[in-house]
Amino acid sequence: MLAKRIIPCLDVLDGRVVKGVNFINLKEIGDPVEQGAWYSDQGADELVYLDITATHEKRKLLAGLVRRVAENINIPFTVGGGVNHIQDADALLSAGADKISVNSAALMNPALVDQIAKSFGSQFLVVAIDAKNVDGRWVVYRNGGRLATDRELFEWASEVWMRGAGEILFTSMDHDGVKNGYACRELAMISDTLPIPVIASGGAGAPEHFLEAFREGKADAALAASVFHYNEITIPELKKYLKDHDIPVRA
Repeated sequence: MLAKRIIPCLDVLDGRVVKGVNFINLKEIGDPVEQGAWYSDQGADELVYLDITATHEKRKLLAGLVRRVAENINIPFTVGGGVNHIQDADALLSAGADKISVNSAALMNPALVDQIAKSFGSQFLVVAIDAKNVDGRWVVYRNGGRLATDRELFEWASEVWMRGAGEILFTSMDHDGVKNGYACRELAMISDTLPIPVIASGGAGAPEHFLEAFREGKADAALAASVFHYNEITIPELKKYLKDHDIPVRA
């Protein structure tokens, strides 16, 4: 079995790391480069940087930030937010990002997934999906969780895989920031259906939740923010806990 990955997520707003609950009530955490370097030293396997208002405000994440991160951090990192065209992906990868993440732009122009996968390779492309349960149907949202779409979680996940996505980052908006655990049933359904890695996001509050995401949710990686940002769970402690419960993790 491949080692499971632990991934801190750094939501970026105006050049600063922030965190909220259910995608709102944002609080400032710190500098994205300093935070990333600290996580790298702690033993994080990867990082995800998301400019959470880039699409909504029609801005693009500055390549300068990506260059600074690449110069100071020695683990892989994914960058997303405002990737609307193939040129945006090219700029971020050229600046030093290991992978790029698309979300809203893919929903508005699904062919973008095909274009990026064909131009750079599926291994460089993560499709992020934000969804919430609306009357029993998992509705996909765009623009940082602000706008509902007519897409449904499982059919959209299948479509982006067929278009060339190399990985799916699924965030349950119902679970985001409330620390009651991941949406394991939905994670397992995606993992059982698709042959590409699935990253669990939204809901981590205790080491047990990571264990559930890997065992019950069948996730390949688990992403979290609050519990890491506020030092409620340290990555070395989490990895020891998982290892003690027979989950393969990297040293």
